[in-house]
Amino acid sequence: QVQLVESGGGLVQAGGSLRLSCAASGRAFSRYNMGWFRQTPGKEREFVAAIRWNDLATTYADFVKGRFTLSRDNAKNTVYLQMNSLKLEDTAVYICAASRVTTMAVNGYDYWGQGTQVTVSS
Repeated sequence: QVQLVESGGGLVQAGGSLRLSCAASGRAFSRYNMGWFRQTPGKEREFVAAIRWNDLATTYADFVKGRFTLSRDNAKNTVYLQMNSLKLEDTAVYICAASRVTTMAVNGYDYWGQGTQVTVSS
């Protein structure tokens, strides 16, 4: 069992930055691949980024490439999503998730956090 708690969301102006954190508790966090998704009202949850547990390889959605950076600190059981050059369309609830497989699919993740709101204003 893995419990996930996100933090770091908030209100930021377009062009600004935020760093989201996802703290995990439970066994074997270091053996889980970690992902971030986002969701807005009326839309399906969409993949943002993921990082593997073993080689720390990262995968990003095209719409965040070059702007977002995902990292993890297994000693602290924490994953970080650094978001730069934020756009209005980045406004969403950001949710972290844990998976035993390498995937961008929502149904491939076993554990989910509650999410943290990110609002980008003009």
